[in-house]
Amino acid sequence: MSDSDEKKVRKLIPIMNKVSPTFCLAKWHHTTLYLQTGETHSCYHPPPHKINKEEIRRNPSALHNTPIKKLERRDMLLGVQTKGCQYCWNIENMGEGYISDRHIRTTSIYTPSRWEEATTGSYNKNINPEYIEVSFGNECNFKCGYCHPKASSRFYNEIKQHGPVETVKNHRCDIDYLKIYEREESNPFVDAWWRWWPEMSKTLNILRVTGGEPLMHTSTWKLFDSLKNDPMPQLELNINSNIGVKPALVDKMIDSVNYVTDNKGIRRFKLFTSIDTWGPRAEYIRTGLDLSIWERNLDAYLIGTGQPISFMITFNILCVTTFKSLLEKILEWRAKYNQYNRTDQPQMVRFDTPYLKEPLQYDMNILPKAEFLPYMHESLKFMEDNTDESDLAKFTTFEYEKFRRVVDYMESTTYDDDRVAEGRRDFYNWFNALDERRDTNFLETFPEMTDFYNECSEYE
Repeated sequence: MSDSDEKKVRKLIPIMNKVSPTFCLAKWHHTTLYLQTGETHSCYHPPPHKINKEEIRRNPSALHNTPIKKLERRDMLLGVQTKGCQYCWNIENMGEGYISDRHIRTTSIYTPSRWEEATTGSYNKNINPEYIEVSFGNECNFKCGYCHPKASSRFYNEIKQHGPVETVKNHRCDIDYLKIYEREESNPFVDAWWRWWPEMSKTLNILRVTGGEPLMHTSTWKLFDSLKNDPMPQLELNINSNIGVKPALVDKMIDSVNYVTDNKGIRRFKLFTSIDTWGPRAEYIRTGLDLSIWERNLDAYLIGTGQPISFMITFNILCVTTFKSLLEKILEWRAKYNQYNRTDQPQMVRFDTPYLKEPLQYDMNILPKAEFLPYMHESLKFMEDNTDESDLAKFTTFEYEKFRRVVDYMESTTYDDDRVAEGRRDFYNWFNALDERRDTNFLETFPEMTDFYNECSEYE
């Protein structure tokens, strides 16, 4: 968070406290919807909860305005630390002056009209949110190892065939409790979405379509058609795509993006994609990824639309040894593609480096520090040597500092013996199971991790 952003947050906190010391505007105006399972939450800290299938027949806005959320809104207006939001309370309970996501999210979406809507009248009323993230289905052509069957049809089918991975404690991927709607046209939650759309779209400022793989979902293309016929010039449309699908689908997206941006069907478009390292290791992490197709689609999108792309790099244990290879590609892409920019956003190729903590077998902190931290320092040094605020083909100080925090996190985090043993046991058993199920070979792909792999086998 920048200094200016922090000042905005601290300025709003006293105003929030006048409503109550637990008020959070996101509970009214943010929602994430998993329509393939019929679940929702207002941010990623509380676990998703079930949407009432009977209620949405009468009131499609109950996709967001669930009884659980309404009770949480009541608690927030009364100053109660509602149970689902413990992540923020843990931060705030450390003492006055600590800033939690509750403060940050409320500040980011504050407007007088939204404030009045949330703080006046009954907590029980229905709200049309200003930000929605929606997954129309779990259909996906990838089965990334740290993903889950509820978000990937290929992963789901693999578990149906082979069963959960019973040799691990973490990320067994059981599916017997899951009810997945595999077809959008027979999904009552997707039906409720489109019945809610005419009303909900009036207040919507940001819509983020995720998956599964959105370019394989019928509703994504129905959405583009809707925006062509009924423009929403106030809307920022974001799509999370693996861009590893058939080129015809990416080309179709390019045409659709160009139409809605050229004809003011939306205010802005943003594409987010995921890549964690480069070469065969990247293809191992994201089963189904073909880098030749992926890079072809990246090239077609950036040149064809002139719109930026953001890489969501989920930094995990399998990135550590070769992250520098991806950093080199990012500089290559920046030098190549910034000339095609047709927006007011100067950087065409962006990236973020959040680190993964779960499942435990993908956590970099189960690695031996002495052996693997030098790889991290090498990547950080490469960024430092190629940081230049005046050159769009280089890294920014902010990007460098964000990755430096990842390195610091690995250096400073120490797990007790039991947790290390659990993580390493699961590491060995998990990747053995994946190799058997997916006809891959961990040691051939990551030869530099052979000693660690053998060490993990002793915990098995």
